[in-house]
Amino acid sequence: MSQNVNTTRRRMLFGTAALSAGALLTACVSNQPKDGGGGDAQQAAVADDKPGKKVTIGFAGPQADHGWLKAINDNAKNRAKKYKDVTLEATEGSNDTAAQIGQVETLINKKVDVLVILPADGKALTQVALKAMRAGIPVINLDRAFASAQAYRCWIGGDNYGMGLNAGHYIGEKLKDKKNARVVELAGLDNLELTKQRTKGFDDALKNYPNIEKVARQAAEFTVESGQAKMSQLLQAQKNFDALWNHDDDQGVGALRAIKQAGRDDFLMVGGAGALSAFQEIKQDRGVLKATVLYPPTMAASAIDLARALGQGKGIGGMAEFEIPSSVTLYSAVVDKGNVDQYMSTGFR
Repeated sequence: MSQNVNTTRRRMLFGTAALSAGALLTACVSNQPKDGGGGDAQQAAVADDKPGKKVTIGFAGPQADHGWLKAINDNAKNRAKKYKDVTLEATEGSNDTAAQIGQVETLINKKVDVLVILPADGKALTQVALKAMRAGIPVINLDRAFASAQAYRCWIGGDNYGMGLNAGHYIGEKLKDKKNARVVELAGLDNLELTKQRTKGFDDALKNYPNIEKVARQAAEFTVESGQAKMSQLLQAQKNFDALWNHDDDQGVGALRAIKQAGRDDFLMVGGAGALSAFQEIKQDRGVLKATVLYPPTMAASAIDLARALGQGKGIGGMAEFEIPSSVTLYSAVVDKGNVDQYMSTGFR
């Protein structure tokens, strides 16, 4: 999974559905106003679907060793195919920093118009991103943040703190009338900042519900196998609790296996990220999984939209400015039985 930027850079909040549908970020026609009126000039300078100036976008993404990461790559490639005026130069995904640096340098040498980079390691890729910016190639930094704001023109990504916050509020509202409610947390990799942010958001939300106590927390590794093993440990240690928040839907597949094997159905579960398997489980409403909090891989499609608009010198629809923003933080929507059909098409495998 990806690492969140610090809260001071959360300047823009956009709904996931709008971003994934492309209603907000699409490409452009012309910089020339239709007439002398300011309104028409503004409309002409923002994005739409009609072909415009041709743009070559370089994309350096991750190795697809996780459902979410595969969805990042798929979203970027599929979005680029939508536009007749976009050529996508995509590298072979890599989680090796040296290899990814080399891939980005190759894209710089090809003189692409814009770069979209989801770095394997934001700090390690900062210098090559700065090199691109200095070469006149603007960079869209996707999710995992570079160490310097000078290394990108625009950052777009998810809100890990908000993810935990919304999971906590959802569980809190479900349990607010229950005395001495108990919750447990199945976290991700503890050495990642994103995991710490998700836990902090969750804990901050629970402060609003004095009747709820978090009685246990177990860290897993964002894998099915670790989810099953760590959930088994939680179930053995905690014979009685009312809710579980699991940070990641991939590891949640394993967690659900452990829960079913233990024959437990005495609590509600909230997942994280937005996997198709989680959406399907929520829709069927036959088990403990009642909701999941999004960390949408559609951000990669939106990054392509931003790169296209940037390459064509455009802004984005719905905003007064003639330029794309410097930072876009996606909203961590809660998906439950009431709205799961709306998000089903965005679920990753």
